[in-house]
Amino acid sequence: MVTELQINAQEILNRFMLAASLGYQYNGDRDVYTALGYPKSITFADYYTRYKRQDIAKAIINRPVAATWKGVVAIADQNEKTDKLKEAYEKLDKQLQLKAQFVRADKLASLGRFGCLLLGFGDVQNEQDLTNPVTGNKLKLLYVTPLAESSAKVQTWVEDPTDKRYGHPLIYKVTIETAEKKSKVISVHYSRMIHIAGEQLENEIYGTPALEPVWNRLMDLEKLVGGSAEMYWRGARPGYAGKVDKDMAVDPDLKTRTEEQMKEYEHGMRRFLVAQGIDFNALAQQIADPSNHVDIQIQMISSITGIPKRILVGSERGELSSGQDRDQWDTMITSRREEFAEQQIIKPFVDRMMRYGVLPQSETYSVLWESLFVVSDKDKAEVGRIRATALKEYAQSPEAQQIMPPEMFYKLFLGLTDEQMDEVWTILEMVKQEEPEETIE
Repeated sequence: MVTELQINAQEILNRFMLAASLGYQYNGDRDVYTALGYPKSITFADYYTRYKRQDIAKAIINRPVAATWKGVVAIADQNEKTDKLKEAYEKLDKQLQLKAQFVRADKLASLGRFGCLLLGFGDVQNEQDLTNPVTGNKLKLLYVTPLAESSAKVQTWVEDPTDKRYGHPLIYKVTIETAEKKSKVISVHYSRMIHIAGEQLENEIYGTPALEPVWNRLMDLEKLVGGSAEMYWRGARPGYAGKVDKDMAVDPDLKTRTEEQMKEYEHGMRRFLVAQGIDFNALAQQIADPSNHVDIQIQMISSITGIPKRILVGSERGELSSGQDRDQWDTMITSRREEFAEQQIIKPFVDRMMRYGVLPQSETYSVLWESLFVVSDKDKAEVGRIRATALKEYAQSPEAQQIMPPEMFYKLFLGLTDEQMDEVWTILEMVKQEEPEETIE
């Protein structure tokens, strides 16, 4: 049987072979990665720590996840008159806070090569039962627990080539924190776990961590931002240089008094110096503006992650945002919902719940997301202004009304629907009835 030790050894070997080819130029004479301080092997602990400590790293993970799960997420069977599935899912969501658990699992899966959802079914009497497959078709779901790659390691794999799950996890080694803030390790059967892997290539089990492609850029940002702060700390007030008169003999008392004055000036309220025979000159400031260099790193990160720069740095506000950025972002999130969130999290969860009787059976259900393409008040006002201008010019041009009837103009140029057209005619008829009739003298 394939053991975890063998899998880890192979994984370490693969990483080593990959690392050996990174950064080498001129037949190995130049090692760019070593020269620039980039690591050739990155662990989950590295990703997790950077997510916790670096602002942009946190934004790379949180922005897409927050946008993906924005609004209400529902399950519905459009072919059923009384949608029992929708009602049952809403009840389960309310009991277990499913959406919140899915958001956490999404973040954890994005951080590492994969994440998991531990499903607590009611067929378990003790921890040993977790190793067995789920049994029963009328079970109750007691809890849903998101787990990171570091807390849900694959212990054994399916080795039977005739099994449809050949090469997939069989048993997970799960680390659980107890109430006493202690951890314990338990073995869990795959039927009690939902495996979530992000961007996949050849391997369906291990995806690509979201921070891996931009790791070097994140390190560069640390150097630039941290370096500029250090430069300001040291260079904004670089200090003073004292020049002793050539005919002056510096005795110990003068040296002591001068040092005390300098300390008072630097750390206290003293704002003048009296030092006989010593000429003090302020050193020149040495401060460089890092904004252009930081912007280049942000652009690089934006290009590979697909997160528009304004959204990545948190400037998606009013006039600062662009319609093109917003449309690009909404399109990306729509694809992420359909290709990742549904396929990796929601549908595997719902199918598992149907299999074990937690939710009613349905073969035609669909996932309902809250629309991302919602017109803002600002955009609505702009559309109204343009339509009003077009209507004014049309009304003031009798020739235009002869060429194009009003009904066609309303539909083609103002974009009104049939329902809106009916409302227009109703309003026009009301206005016509309220107009006073002309009297003939």
